[in-house]
Amino acid sequence: MVPGSTASVFADALIDPCMVLDRRAVVLHTNPAAKRQFPSVTNGNPLTFSLRNPELVQAIDAAIRTGATRSIELHETLPSETWDKVVVAPLTRPELDWFDDENRQLIVTFQSLTEIKRAEALRSDFIANASHELRTPLASLLGFIDTLLGPAAKDTAAREKFLGIMRGQAERMSKLIDDLLSLSRIEMHQHVRPTGSIDLAALLREVREGLMTQAKAADIEIRFSLGAGPATTMGDRGQLYEVFENLLDNAIKYGAGGKFVEVSLAPAGRVGFQHMVTVIDHGQGVEPEHVPRLTERFYRIDADASRKKKGTGLGLAIVKHIVNRHRGQLSIKSKPGEGMRVDVLLP
Repeated sequence: MVPGSTASVFADALIDPCMVLDRRAVVLHTNPAAKRQFPSVTNGNPLTFSLRNPELVQAIDAAIRTGATRSIELHETLPSETWDKVVVAPLTRPELDWFDDENRQLIVTFQSLTEIKRAEALRSDFIANASHELRTPLASLLGFIDTLLGPAAKDTAAREKFLGIMRGQAERMSKLIDDLLSLSRIEMHQHVRPTGSIDLAALLREVREGLMTQAKAADIEIRFSLGAGPATTMGDRGQLYEVFENLLDNAIKYGAGGKFVEVSLAPAGRVGFQHMVTVIDHGQGVEPEHVPRLTERFYRIDADASRKKKGTGLGLAIVKHIVNRHRGQLSIKSKPGEGMRVDVLLP
């Protein structure tokens, strides 16, 4: 294709990936977006040399054979899972029948559906999980209420026992709703960068003081290493408090076998970041394959153990969203028997 031709100029004007093919499906031109998404596609080679998806090949063949536009949904799993709406359209000229044109061409455009698909999956998973998390304690409450109104109406010991359990279930639902509301608020302001000035050392000391009672009850020592000099960052104080409270709370709950938890504040030593807060527990740790999913909503390795510890499955999801809002980075490392290390990098 001659550079500057109508088809190539049109393709380059699009923000989505676009390719121009000849009547043999040889690539004549790729716009910048297509070059970024499909670096293996080379001008002068058939598109099928690089993209071998059977549905795409069939759509191109059908468009060449019939002269009619074809549309498919392209689902790729490597190197990561993606979805694209692909439209294969014959490029017709007003004065020529497409089949009579020896220089006939096809326009192939790709529109990403990945974020839409992921959002749909997240929404359906979220609704299913939230409903399940609320249904279980509600069912327990209804069962105990029926028992107290019936067989145990005059049993003082049973009443006290059941009321205690009912209070625990109600607290669990209340905590879940609080976390859901917190996550919703964070997502609403996800793209607004905080502007407050925060002293991280003072904030971490406050978080430790708030969790000392819980740590003593779990027989856990909280060891601090805050370094020297000021450690100031731009942020939302309430949200950053929630981040470190969640991380330290998790370390106390799930690292109880290690007898102590380490919290440190140090220079990040990485381009784009100034501070690094690290929380390390010495508990059981988790298998490496679970680590990438720990920040997913409602993801639990052991659901029963998490619920017994009054976990909602949303803590690390909240942490991830807050850190992202602060233009920071969250890193989690763990191995069985070696506890867990969480690094929060902040600008």
